[in-house]
Formats: sequence, structure tokens, C-alpha cells
Amino acid sequence: MLNLNQQSGAAGFNSKEQFLYGESSIQMKLIPGNSAGTVSCFYLSSGDDEWRDEIDMEFMGNSSGHPVVLNTNVWANGDDKKEHQFDLWFDPAAAYHTYTIIWNPESILFKPMRLHATLWDGSYWATEKGKIPINWSNAPFVVSYRNFYANACVSGGACHAGSGRWMNKQLDGAEWGTVKWAEHSYMRYNYCDDGYRFPQGLPAECSRY
Repeated sequence: MLNLNQQSGAAGFNSKEQFLYGESSIQMKLIPGNSAGTVSCFYLSSGDDEWRDEIDMEFMGNSSGHPVVLNTNVWANGDDKKEHQFDLWFDPAAAYHTYTIIWNPESILFKPMRLHATLWDGSYWATEKGKIPINWSNAPFVVSYRNFYANACVSGGACHAGSGRWMNKQLDGAEWGTVKWAEHSYMRYNYCDDGYRFPQGLPAECSRY
């Protein structure tokens, strides 16, 4: 469980090991009610320097009655301009939901990374591009975590038994259908549609969509 108040500023925990490829999941129950300005995260990161690599799942809180926004991002050598944003079509604070990151040589190649979970004040950016700040009278804000799971290759060591189910994992037809449904119905931002952000041309991977 992570708690955020005006004095703490942020909270988090991370894995002791670094991982190169793996399947990682955690169950999260997000902040109920008015969570505007907060950011709850589950992500992989190679460090805290400006050239780091990351695979991010960031849940941006919102005013009561408005959907929480899931911001996904991939950093490569410090380049963090690969965001997708979705309005969640379910209430992530009503119950625990399982969130999973699968990372393998077929899908992404990155530095060894540690797993992190954090809760922090993102008022300058998170909710409606910073228009709605945290209401500290609602503090403490609480995110609950449980059932953390990682089956991964430890940096400098062997892969755990059972790695075959994710090492060559690709989305099947039904899973791609779910992705396309979410993109069509709930996506609010796709960096591959943002010509203003990339005046010299969209990133090369955008041509694969």
C-alpha cells in the first residue's frame, strides 16, 4: 500500500533485482473518488539518469465521475515521446485489477531494468494537462497493491523456469481485436498521430500500424 500526502510528496517501492526480459504483473486498486493530479505507476526502468530506458504504465487520476487515464510510454536512451493514452472503461478503484507487462526479444529490446511502483503528485501534468491540481483536503491518497509476480531473466543470470510462455509471446487474433477495440473506443492520444510533435516526420515504428 502506498500513501501520498502533502508532506510526503511521493511514495514507492522497487525490485532488488534487475531483469532482462520477462513477464511481470501486479494487482492494483487505485484511489477512489477525486484523485485528480495523482499519478500511480507500475513500470520498468534501467535507472534514473537522462539516458534511461523505461516501459511505463501510468494511471493519471481524475475528478470524481471522470475516467482515469492510462498513459503508456516506452523510453529508449532517454527519448520518451512514445505515449498512448486511454480513458479506462472500468472503475480501477472499485476492485483490484491485474496489470501485466510482457517484454521479450520479439517485442522490445532494452537494458536490464528494475520493477517499480510509485505514487506521486503529477499536478503539473497529469489531469487535463495540469488544469486540475491535487485537492490535498482529500489526502491521504491510497493505492493498494497485492500479488506481485515476476517470471524473468535476472540480469547476468539465467531465466526462470516457465519462460517459454512469454519469451516468444505475440498477440493472437483475439488479443489484437481487443487492442483495436480499445484504440477505436477509448484512445485519447497516439504519438503516431501527432505531427506537431514530430515536425521532421513520425518515428519509423509508426509505419507498422
